[in-house]
Amino acid sequence: MYLTKKIKESIFKKHGGDVKNTGSTEGQIALFTHRINHLTDHLKQNRKDYNTERSLVKLVGKRRSLLDYLMKKDILKYRAIVKELGLRK
Repeated sequence: MYLTKKIKESIFKKHGGDVKNTGSTEGQIALFTHRINHLTDHLKQNRKDYNTERSLVKLVGKRRSLLDYLMKKDILKYRAIVKELGLRK
């Protein structure tokens, strides 16, 4: 499985501040980014997997919503997470 417990813990520890802080906006954005990258690699090999493509589009929308929320709440954290994850608008 691509997303093990250790990977999740490392993502939330790095971006959420604590392993148990799974609800933080930064941690959720980082987790979604990890999942989006995995699905993108999958779709490069399986071009006709339309269910995965739909899931990818939904995840990108969720991440965009969280990024918009973070931009309204704290622009410095938004800029930091975008720079750290290498995202672009």
